Amino acid sequence: MGGPVGRSSTHGEGTRSRVRHADRPGGDEGQYENGDGNGGGRTHRESGDGGAGEPAAKAAGDGPGRRSGSRGRNSRGRSSRRAPKSGKRRALRWSSAVLALLILGAGGAGYLYYEHLNGNIKKGDLTLGDRQMADHKANAAGQTPLNILLIGSDARDSAENQKLGGAKETFGSPPLADVQMLLHLSADRSNLSVVSMPRDTMLKMPKCTAPDGEVFPASTVDVQTNQSLRRGGPGCTVAAWYELTGIRIDHFMMIDFAGVVSMADAIGGVPVCVDANIHSRGANGRGGSGLKLEKGTHSVQGEQALQWLRTRYGFEDGSDLARAKAQHQYMNSMVRQLRKGTKLTDPAKLMNLAEAATTALTVDKGLDTVKKLYDLAEELKKVPTKRITMSTMPNVYGTGVNAGRVYPKAGDAEQLFRMVREDMPLDGKASKRKKAEPKDPSAPVGEIAVAVRNGTATDALGPVSGRAGDVEKLLKESGFAKATIDPDNVAGSTRTSILYPSADLEGDAQAVAKALGVPVSQVKRSTDVSGISLAVGADWREDGAYPVSKGTEKTPESAGAQNGEEEGCMKVDPKYTW
Repeated sequence: MGGPVGRSSTHGEGTRSRVRHADRPGGDEGQYENGDGNGGGRTHRESGDGGAGEPAAKAAGDGPGRRSGSRGRNSRGRSSRRAPKSGKRRALRWSSAVLALLILGAGGAGYLYYEHLNGNIKKGDLTLGDRQMADHKANAAGQTPLNILLIGSDARDSAENQKLGGAKETFGSPPLADVQMLLHLSADRSNLSVVSMPRDTMLKMPKCTAPDGEVFPASTVDVQTNQSLRRGGPGCTVAAWYELTGIRIDHFMMIDFAGVVSMADAIGGVPVCVDANIHSRGANGRGGSGLKLEKGTHSVQGEQALQWLRTRYGFEDGSDLARAKAQHQYMNSMVRQLRKGTKLTDPAKLMNLAEAATTALTVDKGLDTVKKLYDLAEELKKVPTKRITMSTMPNVYGTGVNAGRVYPKAGDAEQLFRMVREDMPLDGKASKRKKAEPKDPSAPVGEIAVAVRNGTATDALGPVSGRAGDVEKLLKESGFAKATIDPDNVAGSTRTSILYPSADLEGDAQAVAKALGVPVSQVKRSTDVSGISLAVGADWREDGAYPVSKGTEKTPESAGAQNGEEEGCMKVDPKYTW
């Protein structure tokens, strides 16, 4: 599957560091999904693609049979297997209710909590980047949110995946992160938000070090986000999300084509709707997902469910944005279907399907047992369907060689990311919980030393002259007499942040944020600083107060938010009807 998580060097180099020059013309980072190697142009292959690489772990149907010793025979030849315990029966009943919340990328997977499945589960490092992720801020009740990155791998490393994924020229290649969704479970467990990032999104990749020691340097040019999976595995996809959003990621889950089909069969059908007959096929009559449906509502399962989730040629404008909308419709419908409590009631069938699903599953080491997955599902099932909100990262189309690709939309994308960082519900229903107050500083403001640096530089613009001095003046006017300027560090920072090195300075750092109106979520502990350091970021290039509308908890319209109870039909592109 998608996990170069245990990849060994083809030259027997062990853990010796090897550097790939990702930004060189013709290098791996310039190869996009159409497989043309030119690094540009819009994606024209439904199935995604790949480059050269080694096979990953086997997917559903290719692994061994039942685990040795899991079943025995008594002296009379009868099976000595005992019936599942009542607790496992309960797990089967409620696991169906949270299955849809654990959809991974191109499809879905439910985790059926039998002990013997532990050995099937593959695992990898949570992050392969160099940056340490900031801790969550607890609410007044001491609760913290939970963020899970869901990844759909387009691996074609097994006969089953190759049959489902097509694109023969990519067989055995390192996988791409075909779909990426961030699942945010609120601290009080009252609501759940899903943020999709189109795989055509262009961004700077962070440095990632693969488990085998191979080093992928930070990119100096924009790279398509689905390439992150090729830079060492899912831990690099996590690092890329953190680099862009500043959102702490607690776990990742990744699944491939075969796993999607297995679990879609287990569900027994999910209702979806199209407003006209559709046949998804490429512009030349080939390619496309192959989805063929008549106008109206249909219950899709198995391979047809995979086709729905992977369709772009046929929905709306044929973009990855339309595909994300179709995936949201599927997820919402699945939640409603499963919460009726009428599916997945046959333990024998579930055991067989669970074997296939867990064989196709890769998780971080914090979710590497059935018990941990059980506990996670216990948290997820607390959220009512009406408080689930699906959204897509606000974006704009690129130009030139990147025409047809997308970039985060200035302002709107950051607003959405900020709402997730600050645990604001995307459905606009403010929590009744009392917000945590910043800690009292351990020293009077006049004794708090703050080093201010100018990090306003962007890829297109240099630093704004004098911004560190302007903010230093604001601090001194607020009583921070020991505020100084750090003239030697002008490295760009996407957003304004306040770093502190140890717990005893957290209250002081929060006092700095309060004085300037900077959200407390942007105050972070870091071993990179020896004292309190304020980076004036690219989001504060203008004079005046920090540009955050206090109390604003509105999801940008460009995020296309959909409620978990919302029903609708996908609009069919007239070019793909019949």
